[in-house]
Amino acid sequence: MDFLWLFIIYVFLLVLCVSIYCFLSGRSGNGLDGVFHRAEEALFHVLPTWLHSCLTSCFYTRSAEFVVLHLVLEALVFAEYTWEVLDYSLEMEVHWTFVFLPYALITVNLYFFYKCCKSDPGTVTKNNEAFCTQMYEYDNIMFHGGRKCQTCHLMKPARSKHCGVCGICVQRFDHHCVWVNNCIGAQNIRYFLLYLASLSCTALTMAGVIGGFLLQVVLLSHMMHAAYKDSEGHEELVGIVFISQHLFLTFPRIVFTLGFLLILILLLGGYTCFVCYLCTTNQTTNEWYKAKRFTSSAVSPRIYSRGILGNLREVFQPYTHGKKKR
Repeated sequence: MDFLWLFIIYVFLLVLCVSIYCFLSGRSGNGLDGVFHRAEEALFHVLPTWLHSCLTSCFYTRSAEFVVLHLVLEALVFAEYTWEVLDYSLEMEVHWTFVFLPYALITVNLYFFYKCCKSDPGTVTKNNEAFCTQMYEYDNIMFHGGRKCQTCHLMKPARSKHCGVCGICVQRFDHHCVWVNNCIGAQNIRYFLLYLASLSCTALTMAGVIGGFLLQVVLLSHMMHAAYKDSEGHEELVGIVFISQHLFLTFPRIVFTLGFLLILILLLGGYTCFVCYLCTTNQTTNEWYKAKRFTSSAVSPRIYSRGILGNLREVFQPYTHGKKKR
């Protein structure tokens, strides 16, 4: 049916855009990455110069474009929610606490988003170089002692990495996130985790309100008991496809918003669980990728683990210059 094809194309394009973003914003350095890198180079040869420059600026230099895009997407979703869903839900006597919960959650999310953007990820400097190098032991497999950063000319602490986008060495480097225009490291990983969790909860509650509203529309209109006559004159009960198309034709923007939120919940929820796993096992995204390149049994993905409680304490109470290691 027309609606299903339109929605499938919408979902496909959305997932494709998210996949391209994930590839460009977080290189893994594996063999598959090399294939995509060559494809990217070939694509850049046919792109206009201005578009090539724009993409390079977005993904390979510090830029606020994705921060603005992040805020615009949230504003559009909440504008649609406020314009249509809010009034409809209150008219159908959905409890006001549930209806207004997304606004409270997005306020919390914006606070942690701001902290991710503005907080120091754990920059290694001349002043804290000695402290950072003593923070973690070198495993001599992924991290080797006595090496200097060729760009910063500072000793490279274990678990650190030089970020080519920000131009700094970051202690307990996790990754560079274009959505917050900042590195994620020892000093702001807690904000990033809470940012992801609050955004996931916001999307989940908003999808719940929209889904509840659409379900009430179906129940109050007795649509499940409706029937129609097919081309041969036989009476048939309406199915889920017919109901979905009817809801789409009646509330097109609401249905598309719900679809976007469901995809976001799936992708963002999975990534949030992955970050929680890394935090509870005291790993970073950088270390997780590095460990896949080694075949030696001596490489343990939990070499720095201090137990779940100890690992979470390290995330939420990170070591700072002048504070003794616990």
